Amino acid sequence: MAVVEASPEAQLRLLDLADVDAELARLEHRRRGLPEHAELSRLEQRDRELRDEIAALEATEGDLKREQGKAEADVEQVRTRIARDRARLDAGQVNSPRELGNLQSEIESLLRRQSDLEDVELEVMERRESAQARLSQAAEERQSGAANIHAVTARRDEALAELAEQQAKAADRRAAVVAEEPADLVDLYEKLRVQHGGVGAAALRRGQCMGCHLTLNTVDLNAIRSAAPDEIIRCEECRRILVRTAESGL
Repeated sequence: MAVVEASPEAQLRLLDLADVDAELARLEHRRRGLPEHAELSRLEQRDRELRDEIAALEATEGDLKREQGKAEADVEQVRTRIARDRARLDAGQVNSPRELGNLQSEIESLLRRQSDLEDVELEVMERRESAQARLSQAAEERQSGAANIHAVTARRDEALAELAEQQAKAADRRAAVVAEEPADLVDLYEKLRVQHGGVGAAALRRGQCMGCHLTLNTVDLNAIRSAAPDEIIRCEECRRILVRTAESGL
């Protein structure tokens, strides 16, 4: 592998590059962690739940509507038979005591049947009213949720646009620094940046690597003092490029 060398000025610019990369990383972290993302996810999940519930309620309400119609028809049929039998009685069309008794017995039976059917009809009506009330409530909640989704989406998009603008400016600064650096130095920096969580170079400050915060021993510091200015120094602990500065304590 070819030995990479660079002027002290080029090495110092690596710190500018590292600062920009750190800023880009922070911006990306903010972009991914916008609270609006989680809020939208929650709102959209609730919207899906309400959509499914509304579909089920509409189906149930439709079934109950048909059931109510049948119950009303059954009640009306019994009422019609009662009215017909009573009309026969009132018109004096029944002369036989036995037939009269049978007719009266039938009317009593029909009245009990009517009462039972009306109870069924009432129970179906109550179930349908309950389904309609919940359907209306769910529709209102979904409508309110849609307004919230619209508002949160607008906030998210505004925040994303602001972050994108900051990222673009940082990317331009990064490109300007990279353009001044030797290609082989940039290649080494990029390789180390990938290996070490986005930080490829760190300053040596008061005898300490600012990348891993290891304090160098006397032997290592003496070796750095004796190294040529254009030699690329690597931290013995984290292997990042170690940039000498006026604050290095050498």
